[in-house]
Amino acid sequence: MLAYGFVALESEELHEMDYSIKEEIHEDHPGIRTNIDNFSQYAPAFAVYALNAFGVKGKNNFRDRTMIYLLANMMAGTAVQSLKAGTRATRPNGGSSSFPSGHTTTAFVSAEFLRQEYKDVSPWYGIAGYVVATGTGLLRISNNAHWFRDVIPGAGLGMLSTRIAYWIYPSIEKKIFHKRNAIAVVMPTYEEHAIGVSMGYAIGF
Repeated sequence: MLAYGFVALESEELHEMDYSIKEEIHEDHPGIRTNIDNFSQYAPAFAVYALNAFGVKGKNNFRDRTMIYLLANMMAGTAVQSLKAGTRATRPNGGSSSFPSGHTTTAFVSAEFLRQEYKDVSPWYGIAGYVVATGTGLLRISNNAHWFRDVIPGAGLGMLSTRIAYWIYPSIEKKIFHKRNAIAVVMPTYEEHAIGVSMGYAIGF
């Protein structure tokens, strides 16, 4: 999916397909503009905490799943902003920083997070998360904010970031939580075109 995005940036044939997909979506749903995608990108992750609150236990406890989710978003956010700065691709609406779609990346981080936490309970949780994430990507195209070539690598980047987070977290957890009675939280921030990282550290957990 990432490879497709990079190829599509330079391919005239794939550019034509982008225009065709855009026109088809706008013909089927003319004049539709919505901000639902601003919220749906987080919906699968919210579902993880909601399910736990209602007694449907997932793979990890609150601390571990939260750390994994933050780690996945930190990696995904850093990659997205680096690619946006490096490619400087133009959006369909004429704006800048098109490649890849940050909303889609976040949505698929959330979807894979939901799948990982509940794949041993039922595959339908993961399927539902991916349906919502796919809808978020389609809304980005419908809102004229992104091309198809932005959405596909965004989805791949989101899934990859979450899988890497689940892979490396056990090593991080051993180094941090098995040696000291503390918890650290790292969260990426993005405000007024500036990338940053906020950190929190608490003793006594």
